[in-house]
Amino acid sequence: MTNLQATDLDYNPDQQMPMPFAAADAYAQQVMRWAREASGAGQRVIQNVAYGADRLQRYDVFTPLGAKAAPVLVFWHGGGWTNGYRDYVRFMAEHVVRLGCVLVAPSYRLVPQVHLHSAFEDSVATLAHVVRHAATYGGAPDQLYLSGHSAGGHLAALVALRAASCACAGVPAGAVRGCLPMSGIMDLHHPSPAAGSLEERVYSMVLAAPEHDALLSPICWTAGNRIAFDLTIGEHDSERVRRSNARMLAILQAQQGAVCLHSMAGQSHFDTHSALRDGSAAWYARLTAMLVTN
Repeated sequence: MTNLQATDLDYNPDQQMPMPFAAADAYAQQVMRWAREASGAGQRVIQNVAYGADRLQRYDVFTPLGAKAAPVLVFWHGGGWTNGYRDYVRFMAEHVVRLGCVLVAPSYRLVPQVHLHSAFEDSVATLAHVVRHAATYGGAPDQLYLSGHSAGGHLAALVALRAASCACAGVPAGAVRGCLPMSGIMDLHHPSPAAGSLEERVYSMVLAAPEHDALLSPICWTAGNRIAFDLTIGEHDSERVRRSNARMLAILQAQQGAVCLHSMAGQSHFDTHSALRDGSAAWYARLTAMLVTN
């Protein structure tokens, strides 16, 4: 059995900001090790698909052999919008493909090269490109499921809820069937972030202007939502992640859409994603259920 190599052409830690704390660095090293160890058995792998001119506007595709009109899961990597690689997602491919689903793992432009709105635009552009080429990958352009971890979970939810932006990019109405964000911050607003905190960095670095915190918060785009949502947090996730997801749950329930929130007992912010190394993780069962019912 031949192991795939981590082939994200942009993988170079020296080209990204230093990780903000040790747990983030440990997580990054772990998922990159898993990427290097990943097997491509049972998959057709298409790498470095360009959806734009920038070196980070790329995605990888993992397709079940012989797939035709299979549902498509787009999973954005995390990293606080300043760090990360699409190879963070590679270890999930064997499990997603086993479910009969196409996995798309995108990269997107990062802060401080750009501000967060550009990462959102890249995410919408990714989805539009996938729609146009889904049949080439054995996928169905009208059966899209969006997910991601941390910053990627935030982007997945924002793309799912900002339907008008997706429609303008060429994503057909109703094509997005469900969203399963993991440990994403659903509300960027903070009334008085402490100096030097990650919350303060959102305003000093991530956003182009302070008032964009609402524009780029998924919780501000929930009105009229009918997309199924499966929210995941860790018991030991940050208070901001836990609180914003709880508020997101309450608001989405008021929209009468299918929505649930799962708190993973004993798990940290990074554990929620690394737990998916185990193909029997409950998240895959919930993805399967969403594929069947939506």
